[in-house]
Amino acid sequence: MLIISEVNSVKRQVRKAVFPVAGLGTRFLPATKASPKEMLPIVDKPLIQYGVEEAVAAGVETLIFIIGRTKNAIADHFDKAYELEVELETRGKADLLEIVRNIVPPKVECVYVRQAEALGLGHAVLCARPVVGNEPFAVILADDLIEEDPSEGGALSQMTRYFNKYQCSILGVERVPKSETQKYGIVHPLPFATRLSNVDGIVEKPKPENAPSNLAVVGRYILTSRIFDLLENTPRGAGNEIQLTDGIAALLNEEQVLAYEFSGRRHDCGSKLGYLVATVEYGLRHPELGDRFRAYLQTLTGHLGGAGLPAED
Repeated sequence: MLIISEVNSVKRQVRKAVFPVAGLGTRFLPATKASPKEMLPIVDKPLIQYGVEEAVAAGVETLIFIIGRTKNAIADHFDKAYELEVELETRGKADLLEIVRNIVPPKVECVYVRQAEALGLGHAVLCARPVVGNEPFAVILADDLIEEDPSEGGALSQMTRYFNKYQCSILGVERVPKSETQKYGIVHPLPFATRLSNVDGIVEKPKPENAPSNLAVVGRYILTSRIFDLLENTPRGAGNEIQLTDGIAALLNEEQVLAYEFSGRRHDCGSKLGYLVATVEYGLRHPELGDRFRAYLQTLTGHLGGAGLPAED
């Protein structure tokens, strides 16, 4: 395995981010029968917008959405809404008009690529190749809502700082209970630096007794364009799908890959309980609703006898 400490040649930057949003969202049926799960709101903002804001804050200039047949609402959300803007302006609602106009900054481009078949995360990433080209790029899974660390910024901003230094693929990871390794891709880490590990191997959803560590890959990646060639030659794996984990495993044979333990709490909004927890916690911090919502929850907790939050199956 090639190990480097720092790259001194021409620095590449991460200017494009891929959002695989073609999944069916079956866990949230019937809510997702006609509307994408990425459009489910956390208080007053859809999940996908949190991911977009994180990407833009990290310096991303091109947002690439890999969409499916039922995902037109995502394109509509990030498109200009002339009628709505005129209506808000006519009513003198300048604050709401500003919000609508700045969902995506003017210099940020949105590109939509149709994934004709749902052949897995690896295939979704491969669909972005014509837009990404030979550049490094980020992948953000909107299901994983990661709170911004006030001192270090968003997870992707943290990762891009290390990419700028080391110029290699970086996987966002967090430590999970050993009993939950079968839910994630798990890395075999070798010490490298504070909160950084060299990835010596990666295993998709291993049983706890077979897991090489408890460092789980979650929904943030920075990848070099070499991953596209490898994904093209990756056979279908678990679920008869092209797994991104398998492509990364092949990448390890050619390039250095780092695992970064980001700072910031992750909410698994791909699960109903994780989604509800995120909604409550973001609601408590909402500048308009937070105080009243907290007062309500305190009243509700009294009625429920202070019962704790149960574990999810």
